[in-house]
Amino acid sequence: MRLFLGVDGGQSSTMALIADESGRVIGSGRGGPCNHVKGPEGYTKFVNAIRGCLEAACAEAGLSPDGVRFEAACLGFSGGPSDKQAILESMIPADRLIVTHDALIALVGATAGQPGIITIAGTGSIAFGRNADDETARAGGWGYIFGDEGGGFDLTRQALRAALRFEEGWGQPTILREMLLKETGAESANDLLHRFYTTDYPRPQIASYSRLVDEAATAGDRVALDILSYAAQQLAQLTGAVRQQLFEEGEEARVAYIGGVFRSQRLLQQYRMLVELEDGNHVGPPEYEPAAGALLEAFRRAGVTVRLTNLPEREK
Repeated sequence: MRLFLGVDGGQSSTMALIADESGRVIGSGRGGPCNHVKGPEGYTKFVNAIRGCLEAACAEAGLSPDGVRFEAACLGFSGGPSDKQAILESMIPADRLIVTHDALIALVGATAGQPGIITIAGTGSIAFGRNADDETARAGGWGYIFGDEGGGFDLTRQALRAALRFEEGWGQPTILREMLLKETGAESANDLLHRFYTTDYPRPQIASYSRLVDEAATAGDRVALDILSYAAQQLAQLTGAVRQQLFEEGEEARVAYIGGVFRSQRLLQQYRMLVELEDGNHVGPPEYEPAAGALLEAFRRAGVTVRLTNLPEREK
């Protein structure tokens, strides 16, 4: 039996899927975070996460982790592939081993392997696409200092800036200040600013407060409405930049979105409206999750066309 492996390695967890040659998923397993390998601690976490999710997937499939060999394996990571290839070559027996970035497997999963564009807006933001000629392009993904426009961290940053201006008397009134202070227990917006500069508040935690912007907008806060509107415009611009690099004018392109920022229906609706102003764009939710995208890419690199079946239920 020819076996294929797809792995999504992220900042919060790692997911592995094993499928037979028909595309039927026969095993799935989850491990810990594995986006970094630098330093002894990072290396150990990475190896344990990969080994853990692979052993769990093999157990569900009735396979021995020590005896299994894959026709093709594709693994995508949020921390990038360059420092992981050699480690994985020693861990995963495969005729074809593809180590890539998380944007590619998210795209392949979202479009079921078809040409298109994925816009990711979680803690940060990036747009990535691939056309029928196998050409790829990206826009954004510059990190929280120089970019990540429209991502969760950026939304919280804009909210705190608005709260600071209001607190100091040179900004519009906004309930965002009160909401941020209540959520964090800070005494003032200035106090919260200094807290956010410490290691007590990692970037994903700061980004999680972006939901307050949506809540404030729902309550009619003008400042929050403007922040969401601007974020939707920036994310749409990232999508448009990728489209311009890969697709002809009017050419059909499937556009998908993924990430916590798109839980805001107000932002999503505006993003969708702006992107679909471009002829040929069709915006919709992802068909599959990134782990399934990695599995599809493994099949693709082996020259096998399948439709995946028996996928595990998505986490809510």
